[in-house]
Amino acid sequence: MARKKLDVTISAEGRDFGKVFRIHEMPASQAERWAIRAFLAMAKSGVDVPDDVADAGMAGLAAFGLKALSGVSFELAGPLMDEMFECVKIVPDPKKPMIERALIEDDIEEVKTRLYLRKEIFTLHTGFFSGAVPSK
Repeated sequence: MARKKLDVTISAEGRDFGKVFRIHEMPASQAERWAIRAFLAMAKSGVDVPDDVADAGMAGLAAFGLKALSGVSFELAGPLMDEMFECVKIVPDPKKPMIERALIEDDIEEVKTRLYLRKEIFTLHTGFFSGAVPSK
């Protein structure tokens, strides 16, 4: 089965209105390393991470929630945030959806677009785990 992809069209008013971004699912090994690094960063920053949640990788992160990452120092969170956007490409012309390219700095002009895309990246990678690890 192929990795998942999600097309996101920006509907919020602003400079990014109508732009289409394609989010590609990370390979399993990369997603696992990302989740482990996220848990280690949370633990190093003093966030209390229950063992059963941390042991579950991305499933645990889904149950624990992206909000838990807010307790991580930027020094540790920055590389994780950057890696999230490696999954995102832009579809320059929505009339030609088969053409996508890597992002350049000017592709995303609104902070709210970046935040929205982060939520969608997280959902794509963890949505299939709903119910896998009970929330506490």
